[in-house]
Amino acid sequence: MSKVRLGIVGLGNIGKFHTGYLLEGKIARCELTAVSDAHAPNLEPFAARGIATFARGEDLIHSGQIDALVVATPHFLHTALGIEAIESGLHAMIEKPISAHKADAERLCAVARAHPRQVFAGMFQLRVEPRYLEIRRLIAEELGRLVRVNWIITDWFRTAAYYASSGWRATWKGEGGGVLLNQCLHQLDMLQWLCGMPAKARGFCQLGQFHDIEVEDSVTCYLEWSNGATGVFISSTGEAPGTNRFEIIGTRGKVVLENDRLTFTRNAADMIEFSQTATSGFAKPESELVEIAFASEANAHAVLMQNFVDAILDGTPLVAPGEAGLGSVELANVLLYSSLLGQTVELPLDGTAWETKLNELIASSTRVKKVIAVQAEDIAKSFRK
Repeated sequence: MSKVRLGIVGLGNIGKFHTGYLLEGKIARCELTAVSDAHAPNLEPFAARGIATFARGEDLIHSGQIDALVVATPHFLHTALGIEAIESGLHAMIEKPISAHKADAERLCAVARAHPRQVFAGMFQLRVEPRYLEIRRLIAEELGRLVRVNWIITDWFRTAAYYASSGWRATWKGEGGGVLLNQCLHQLDMLQWLCGMPAKARGFCQLGQFHDIEVEDSVTCYLEWSNGATGVFISSTGEAPGTNRFEIIGTRGKVVLENDRLTFTRNAADMIEFSQTATSGFAKPESELVEIAFASEANAHAVLMQNFVDAILDGTPLVAPGEAGLGSVELANVLLYSSLLGQTVELPLDGTAWETKLNELIASSTRVKKVIAVQAEDIAKSFRK
């Protein structure tokens, strides 16, 4: 194979975004040859360009016209389509989240492990963003032992029109959760990629606090790591203007990412060692504030897509293997599950227990959504968080 024939199932906001740079030829040795969507008008522009179109994702998978599939559908379809694609001999790239809940994600990952010749990737584009790569370097080389993490990301403001734009949005049956599973998935991926998975979590999630929805749109969560480090994760889709401040404290200093500015306050000495050896009760390690320069990645999604193609053709290691998507799904699930239980939950999460609870929420839901047409908008505005 000298070129990957790529198909996309799901032509909502993110699916259309992927088709844009693919049709512009931004990905080497790759051609968009087929697309699928249940909404027929979404297919018309592609049919006009001679691209094969399918109403059903399953028909696209078995069409023989693609070598690899990008799954960009509503959450609950990710697992079934991913499994069918891999078992049918296709390579698979799954948009976030890789599944709506951990138990499904584990099923998908198990199938992928049973088919090692198929490349299984996740679209976790923040892993190639230079600012997060710099934070990862600082944690590894300079920050010392992790002490505390705070992430306030409340600049996800969404209107009632956003939630009314699709029947599946903000429902237990269609999405499996709210702000944690949808807006915050990439930040939860960064949290565990940079700091490791916490050992326990306690979520305080408000359901429909700012919108007429049944899932969470405002959260304040407590995290605790096995080394005693603690963290707070706060998010909302109802606050304006909102905040996005990521702060990581280690024994050798503090990293802050806010307003596209990355700073490192470097301690001259490890704060724990200094405390134990100082002879003055009010002494404090000297420190210096350093601004960390980083480049701007114009299209991190395209970088990961190129990596996916290179992995298929050349065996290049994946930046974001699909199985790496388990961590963010687990965090989104456990924080919501903890809130609904009203208690702290230890990790790893019992995926079956959350699946059972989620199925109960789906079965007991009586909410009827009114879907309205909304104006087309540039989804890229929400990418660099």
